[in-house]
Amino acid sequence: MDKRSVFKSWWLPIAFAAPQLLLIFLFFYWPAISVVKWAFTLEPPFGGAAEFVGWANFQEVFADPFYWNSVVVSLIFAFCGASVAILIGLVLALAVDRELPGSGLFRFVYILPYAIAGPAAGMAFRFILSPERGLLAPLNAIYPDFWNPAKYSAHALILVIIIFIWKWAGYTFIFLLAGLQSVPRPLIEAAALDGSGPIRRAIDIQVPLLAPTLFFLLVTMMTEGFVGSDTFGIVERTTNGGPNHGTEVMVLRIVNEAFQGLNYSGASAQSIVLIGLIMIFTFIQFRFIEKRVHYK
Repeated sequence: MDKRSVFKSWWLPIAFAAPQLLLIFLFFYWPAISVVKWAFTLEPPFGGAAEFVGWANFQEVFADPFYWNSVVVSLIFAFCGASVAILIGLVLALAVDRELPGSGLFRFVYILPYAIAGPAAGMAFRFILSPERGLLAPLNAIYPDFWNPAKYSAHALILVIIIFIWKWAGYTFIFLLAGLQSVPRPLIEAAALDGSGPIRRAIDIQVPLLAPTLFFLLVTMMTEGFVGSDTFGIVERTTNGGPNHGTEVMVLRIVNEAFQGLNYSGASAQSIVLIGLIMIFTFIQFRFIEKRVHYK
């Protein structure tokens, strides 16, 4: 076998890879390095020399009650959104996997919301669930303020979680349906011959064999709920963090701190804390949940 290089000169592969490596450095590594630098300095928003302040930015962040509020909101948003989206995706996948009439059409319909941008979904649901003209308007006419996201923080948080679930349930559906189709059919048929119904077969056979897929979706969906672009787009377009900071997730607070408050140093410190929280939650998931996952 000829193991000679296809390149006649040693610098040719470097030249081909250089543009891509340059773009990765400019749009990934350089911003990351800048964020770490700004987190430990006082960065003037309109230029000038930066002043090293050590851990002062982090102390200011941890002393801010609105920051801790955003942490709690993000936890509720990510956990509720991820868990319910996975549950709905699992139910839909189990239904479609039975090859009922029209299941091909249902697959297409279930996947469609995932193709819609988060801000667009947020704007659409503002009208669909509007307290004055939306689906719940008749109930509001009978029971005033039965549903009012513009007034009540709890209603607003439920609204953005519903939008997140609606959009991402199709994503979980794709993976879970693929996992179900890899389950050996003889197992399902043998259980059916033994008298097990669809629900019992799902609980005893299909769901346990989906454990690796479910674990993957849990990690990815929790991460999306914390730092995903759709999380920012949905919340920013729907409630913009209101009312009374009731839906201000961490990623939205970071953006507002940087581009509205012009506090680049504080926003950078919050970004590092957010990354640290994601790493902690990911470690917990791998440490205490993955041991229950069987890949064979």
